[in-house]
Amino acid sequence: MSFMNPTRKQHKNWLIVTAIVVGSFGPVFFLGTMAATAEPARWTLDLLAWPVDGLQSYADPTLRFLSALTGGFLLGWGVSIFCLRQWVYDAAPEGVRRSVLVGLLSWFVLDSAGSIASGTASNALFNVLVLLTAVGPMWRPARD
Repeated sequence: MSFMNPTRKQHKNWLIVTAIVVGSFGPVFFLGTMAATAEPARWTLDLLAWPVDGLQSYADPTLRFLSALTGGFLLGWGVSIFCLRQWVYDAAPEGVRRSVLVGLLSWFVLDSAGSIASGTASNALFNVLVLLTAVGPMWRPARD
């Protein structure tokens, strides 16, 4: 796959990767809403708050509620990206590409700034990896 000169087919296929990258965090954080299933979400937060040291906890009900909201938003956003791919991309490929790109960049800026402001700058570094993976070849317009 040429990331420097992608085709529309490559963009459309990459939207599946983007939808999975974004949406996969949803079920993980949903699991954090219940004490019995919170470990995947707790571990994910521990990883993103590098180093992995076991200090992240899901004991607080407020955090579990926030995890429910986060999980719902992320799953919904991932599903929306997939639906744009399925039902809109062929009619407006550049509009879908730009919309997804602007959404990802908006997430990246706010999430990274909030992570740094809250004392968890390591997450901003992880965000770079997530952004690069989610954007992939969609950074550049497709050739016809």
